[in-house]
Amino acid sequence: MFVLPPPPRYPAGAYGIGIGGVVPLIETNNTLSNPSGPEYQFLVGEGTYVLKEDLHLATPPPHPSEAPVVNPNPLATNPQPATAGTKMSILSLETRPAPFFYKGPSATTLSLGGTTSIQEHPSESRYSTEGGMSSEDGRATSSEVPTGSMTMGSAPAFGEGNSLLAPTVSKDINKKKKPKNNVTKSNSSFISRVIVNDNLTRKLTERPSDGLFAFANINRAFQWLDMSSSTKQDYLTKILFTKAHCLCHDVNMVTKSVSHIDVIMGFSTGEIIWWEPISQRYTRLNKNGIINNTPVSEIRWIPGSENLFLAAHMDGLLVVYDKEKEDGHLNPEEEGLNASGSGSEGELSNGSANGNGIRINKSVHSKNQKTNPVAAWKLSNQRINAFAFSPDNRHLAVVSEDGTLRVIDYLKEELLDLYYSYYGGLSCVCWTPDGKYVLTGGQDDLISIWSMADSALVARCQGHRSWVSALAFDPWRCDDRNYRFGSVGEDGRLCLWDFSVGMLHRPKTAVPARHRGSVSSRITAPHRTDTNTSVNSGGKGSSGAEDEWEENVIAHPVQPRAVIPMLPPVLTHVVDTHPACWLAFTEDAVITSCKSGHVRTWNRPGVQTATQ
Repeated sequence: MFVLPPPPRYPAGAYGIGIGGVVPLIETNNTLSNPSGPEYQFLVGEGTYVLKEDLHLATPPPHPSEAPVVNPNPLATNPQPATAGTKMSILSLETRPAPFFYKGPSATTLSLGGTTSIQEHPSESRYSTEGGMSSEDGRATSSEVPTGSMTMGSAPAFGEGNSLLAPTVSKDINKKKKPKNNVTKSNSSFISRVIVNDNLTRKLTERPSDGLFAFANINRAFQWLDMSSSTKQDYLTKILFTKAHCLCHDVNMVTKSVSHIDVIMGFSTGEIIWWEPISQRYTRLNKNGIINNTPVSEIRWIPGSENLFLAAHMDGLLVVYDKEKEDGHLNPEEEGLNASGSGSEGELSNGSANGNGIRINKSVHSKNQKTNPVAAWKLSNQRINAFAFSPDNRHLAVVSEDGTLRVIDYLKEELLDLYYSYYGGLSCVCWTPDGKYVLTGGQDDLISIWSMADSALVARCQGHRSWVSALAFDPWRCDDRNYRFGSVGEDGRLCLWDFSVGMLHRPKTAVPARHRGSVSSRITAPHRTDTNTSVNSGGKGSSGAEDEWEENVIAHPVQPRAVIPMLPPVLTHVVDTHPACWLAFTEDAVITSCKSGHVRTWNRPGVQTATQ
């Protein structure tokens, strides 16, 4: 008797399906390995980098409540949960001087110092009275400056002048306010499972004071690791969420101490969790998407603030939250309506531009500060992919799927500059440690270098063969003459780059007068005018109100390849067979991660591996 064969099994892919179409339902543990061989090292001018270890973070299987699709349709267009691969933050509780940091607006040279803890984006510094400083890309890490060095804090605090946002003075300055719920005893349907290391108290007591903690989000899991431990694969705490994927997180450098760490996480459901890992307590914000129900693509503590943080939602909205406030509905305020008094939720006609190029749905200076949000700014109708704070704690660089880089004075809630990618969306952004340049990477496979002094694109870097996913500066290889930075991309490559002011020049004056946006922004904005006096921001809207709003926006045309220097990498090396999504630099190593959970530590030249 002839029997028909079973239907074909589609291979693993973007649908989260295991090999052969079967969903892996067994949760695995982290593994630590030490691969060796010529493919696990690469040579740069300063010497050979060698892979020290490969820490594979276990990717959690789908929650049991999610019905597995055994034989999915590869052409299906139904939306999948937003995911971001493996992104980490690395934290040192010890305050040490940074090797390379911004000294203040009067500084004319860059400074060199001693050693520091890991810093993924040294430019995104957040200063506190204890000299703490943090950073990025996604992908946040920390660095410290000498105690008492407050030169970077010359900018006023965010919201200064609004007495309703003044921090409350506690009787015990060393006692930090903690979240209200115990995560290990939570009965919330949002949290599926919490696993705490049996020896957590002993591990925290015996670990070295200068050791590094790591926090990592991978799909619907969040892990807390001790990178200074010989058994770093044994997480200190692991939280599994029911269906929400953790897309981003950040650690507060102002409040960090041996007894207290403030961590915030952003999810694919739009919800946010404030977690204190030592006491194992948490609070949910934007619960059920009451303020915004679109995924959180990037989240950062505001420089120098104990309570306030900024979250980028995928509908183009930037929202400032207070970790201790209750949530309220976000309704554009009366003074926030446009001139015609009209405006619909979610459109760029919402709120007030006030001639500054940002739709202010709620201003930080609003008198209604009883509930979250503290402030809300609409930038685009497409997703915001990343943002970075400048070293002077005054400016914000924001990149979006519409192919734009926006430079914002976030203290004044004002858009200063608008730049366009060569092609497609922009996915990552960071500042040079001195704040003179902004770097972006995206879907054009290029890294672009933008001069803030000249308000112009000064160089493009070509070396990746797919989308660029993360950027970071190496403060140990930067000085007053040369910058060193790294990038990773969807091609699994790590590229290292050197550039100096001598390599860069302002674009030639022979630039076409015709204003041209990036390909993606022109597709989404067919009504764009080809004049130099009236330009728009590349959003989807086509109302007269939006055109009026964008009259004062300072937009810069895309520069053709012929007039912009093209810089080659000093190294390009395939560090993983999967798409890479994060990197960071430490004093001893370069650390990369990929979407499948591999965190690889590459020792710098002269640093011996544990096995050697």
